[in-house]
Amino acid sequence: MSLRLYDTATRSVRDFVPLRSGTVSIYLCGATVQGVPHIGHVRSALSFDVMRRWLRHRGAEVVFVRNVTDVDDKILNKANAAGRPWWEWAATHERAFLSAYETLGCLPASIEPRATGHVTQMVDLMARLIDRGHAYAAGGDVYFSVASFPEYGALSGQRMDEVQQGETAATGKRDPRDFTLWKAAKPGEPAWPTPWGPGRPGWHLECSAMATAYLGPEFDIHGGGLDLVFPHHENEQAQSRAAGDGFARYWVHNAWVTMGGEKMSKSLGNVVSIPAMLELARAQELRYYLVSAHHRSTIEYSEAALREAVAAYRRIESFVRRVVERVGVPRPGELAADFAAALDDDLGTAGALAAVHNTVREGNTALDECDRETALNLAGSVRAMMDVLGLDPLSATWAESSTVDDSSHRALGALVEEMLEERQRARKNRDYAAADAIRNRLLVAGIAVEDTPDGPMWTIKEA
Repeated sequence: MSLRLYDTATRSVRDFVPLRSGTVSIYLCGATVQGVPHIGHVRSALSFDVMRRWLRHRGAEVVFVRNVTDVDDKILNKANAAGRPWWEWAATHERAFLSAYETLGCLPASIEPRATGHVTQMVDLMARLIDRGHAYAAGGDVYFSVASFPEYGALSGQRMDEVQQGETAATGKRDPRDFTLWKAAKPGEPAWPTPWGPGRPGWHLECSAMATAYLGPEFDIHGGGLDLVFPHHENEQAQSRAAGDGFARYWVHNAWVTMGGEKMSKSLGNVVSIPAMLELARAQELRYYLVSAHHRSTIEYSEAALREAVAAYRRIESFVRRVVERVGVPRPGELAADFAAALDDDLGTAGALAAVHNTVREGNTALDECDRETALNLAGSVRAMMDVLGLDPLSATWAESSTVDDSSHRALGALVEEMLEERQRARKNRDYAAADAIRNRLLVAGIAVEDTPDGPMWTIKEA
């Protein structure tokens, strides 16, 4: 496999070699279902959806696990403030996340385990850690002993003398650097029985238990947002390896979506929800916007940037539709070499999309020159490349929400395309007066024409 990935643990781009040839195992830290999803949440899901699609295209079978944290301090506090049962609050927002993933074209996970369904595995992991001298119980809580594990800090680069877990001070801790594996039961909170007393799991423990339950003691890729490197992923790696598991062989993290220079966060109040975004753009256009930047590059959200992404996607869509109307439906074809090279280089989606747009420009030129066979082949290549990114305009996922999907629009398109061909011939012959006259006739009829690097693009003006 020619794929290379940036590995957070080694701070380098490494050749990706799966543990088992032909199969790739991925664990992605999913949602803590405390509220409605925003674009910062779904960026991670989309980044790893592209990874999964590319691995599948390369011939690998992908086992993809994305967890749900359905019990947590934030969930309990928000449910209590709303006067609703914690489990109902969590289930409501879990459905909202699943709806957002589906709306934006994410492939369904192989399995989507909930934390509350894996307490047995968590108890087993804590018992192994206690037996090995890496964890201890105190007053119903269970803690991981950071000092007992010399490799602590290897993932995040944290120094032992600077570690701060960000947890509420607890009297039972032997060392303030230690982190909580299990929280003793409190009145009014959910609790599960354990040998150390009833309580509920700590956040870090959940993911180690679920990842190994489905992917085994060692697996290929652990993913998540950049904000999870410390303490969450550092603590996952420490407790899993201290228990004797190899755990993740590669760590891949996506960067944030920011607004005003700050990471999108409910606590900061600078979030843009998925329903709100879908008022501004179609789902496929929002997906294009969120995957168009390299997954390790920060996206600074603005409506202007979103509009640019919408226009870019529509240029691709318009070319494919022009070919459908004038030549026939293109079948997905070969990928452009520079597209494949970009994705093999740490999933470089920006470079991959540049290759798509280059192909669109070549295809529009072929259409303008009435080279229908070349246009059809290039449109097939565009479809194949966009399919890898989950964005093929003719796929069943997006066809029904096309801007040009009804029969009357197709008929209009055929007429407009004939006039645009006539306009292109006039421009080629330097008869600019005739070309302008055609454009003006279309404008009077309510058709706006924009000359773009990818060829002329027409839209129906709003009344």
